[in-house]
Amino acid sequence: MKLAVAGKGGVGKTTLVALLAREAVTRGYRVIAVDADSDANLAMTLGFPEPIIPLATEWDLIADRAGTGGLIKLNPTVDDIPDRYSVEQNGIRLLVLGGVRQGGGGCACPANALLHSLLRHLFLRQGEVVLVDMEAGIEHLGRGTVQGVDALIVVVEGDRRSLETAARIVHLAHEIGLDRILAVGNKIRQPEEEALIREGLPDGIPLLSVLSYLEEIRATGLSGNPHEGSSPPAVQDLFTLLEGRLGSATVSSEPRVSC
Repeated sequence: MKLAVAGKGGVGKTTLVALLAREAVTRGYRVIAVDADSDANLAMTLGFPEPIIPLATEWDLIADRAGTGGLIKLNPTVDDIPDRYSVEQNGIRLLVLGGVRQGGGGCACPANALLHSLLRHLFLRQGEVVLVDMEAGIEHLGRGTVQGVDALIVVVEGDRRSLETAARIVHLAHEIGLDRILAVGNKIRQPEEEALIREGLPDGIPLLSVLSYLEEIRATGLSGNPHEGSSPPAVQDLFTLLEGRLGSATVSSEPRVSC
């Protein structure tokens, strides 16, 4: 299962990636979690004890693999990077990509070339669950990467700003040829919020599940201590749906999942 997860800041996509990663480990999968958000905090959410240096700041590595200046290798060698630069804890291997901030560098800068090739390599490797915590923009996913993605999951809350961001993400995804797009409603407190999501999602984007607001998840964010123990029932059900439904290009059912 190879999933990229995107959404507006604050909708809970990082928490969802962490919970899905833990659930995958519980079910016996080999798991790689990738933090591709420039505001990286997946490591803290997963409970890794120390800050992890993002690959985007490993300038010597970038120069060696992707080149410098005007000589950029668009397909740098990345096969050894997951083993050399990931850290592992509780069965989850974590890679932090970091944001690329190079004024005037454009989308073909060496760091982006390296990260793009790394994602493509991870998505095409066999026998692993790969979960990528994306930014709202999905520029890391180019056409060469999309072929290995089982789905893009767009996390939305029951408000119009979240839905506007979701619409932009869906538009970008279609532009790069990514058609397997699913939505997950998160932190839902009232039926009206679910109704707003169903009415406001772009056409053709199925709402795979609706996750209710959980106070214990909010409390872990306030304390800085990660959620431990069994995944909430809603997350277990969501993972089961993903296992069973991603064998085809479309997901037809829209079950409600709550806890």
